[in-house]
Amino acid sequence: MSDEPTITTIARRAGVSIASVSRVLNGLPTRAETERRVMSVARELGYVPNSAARSLKSRRSNQIGFAMADIGNPVYLAMVREIQPVLKAAGYRLVLHSTNADVADEIDVLRGLGERYIDGLIMIPLRVTDGHLEMFAAARAPIVVIGSVPEGTPVDNVRVDSRAGVRLAVQHLHGLGRRRIGFVNGPLDTVPGAARSAAYAEALETLGLPYDRDLVEVGDFYRADGARAAARLLERVPDLDALLCANDLIALGALDVLRRAGRRVPEDVAVAGMDDTDLATIAWPPLTSVSLGSAERGRAAAELLLDHLDRDGRAPRTVTVEPRLVTRASTMGEETP
Repeated sequence: MSDEPTITTIARRAGVSIASVSRVLNGLPTRAETERRVMSVARELGYVPNSAARSLKSRRSNQIGFAMADIGNPVYLAMVREIQPVLKAAGYRLVLHSTNADVADEIDVLRGLGERYIDGLIMIPLRVTDGHLEMFAAARAPIVVIGSVPEGTPVDNVRVDSRAGVRLAVQHLHGLGRRRIGFVNGPLDTVPGAARSAAYAEALETLGLPYDRDLVEVGDFYRADGARAAARLLERVPDLDALLCANDLIALGALDVLRRAGRRVPEDVAVAGMDDTDLATIAWPPLTSVSLGSAERGRAAAELLLDHLDRDGRAPRTVTVEPRLVTRASTMGEETP
């Protein structure tokens, strides 16, 4: 038999009913003297509430999940730094899950909502499939998706107009006199990859520049993949004078390649990234990047989820974050005294 104190032990020692002990430990109104006696005995006995048992009764775990592709990506870290304090202030713990952008894993996470191990989920799927949409519709707990989803999807949504962000970057490079503007993108079957590909073509057309397939290279959203893609592009088009990268990790890989090739940045090739992560400020040269409001999106997602938990059954809401261009030395050059 366990020697750990229980509410029965506390009730016997404090001389009150089990119901009174339960009310005190669950924060319910009771007489001040009863509360004092119960808490004093609980501290004396070293009582630790059984949160698992409480969650079975309340159907709440007081935990919120955050599923993202790569827990090491600085975009997601910026979101976590905003999400966690918002949830903590409301009495929730944040549980992180890295999916490696695997659709099957994401579907399993969504299916697991029925087991009530978390009370809600914030998710960033790079690919939104029919399977995702089916699980969104059948979800038994609130979901907030960060990223674009089809209109009418029954979840709260925080999105950013990344197409406008691409246009800002291309217009900036064009305004600096660059005309051979290359583009290194991530996979085209992802939501961000498809959106940024279309936006790049649209931005060129708006500026009266021809779309040249040779100026486009596709890799993945990681530094090493970005380096390999940039190397292929530079070998194919050695006279490019600007490079837009679909995220900062790709841009860091491109900077590595340009440095090894003896190409000066920005004198020979101006480089811009997207996301404006902490990496942009410590890159050399510091990286011009389009801020997609990672911190703002994370905070908005947490607030939407808490609102949904407080008002179960309300209609889904959408929050849109506007991008902004942050210029640094990789396009503007070093400031002179």
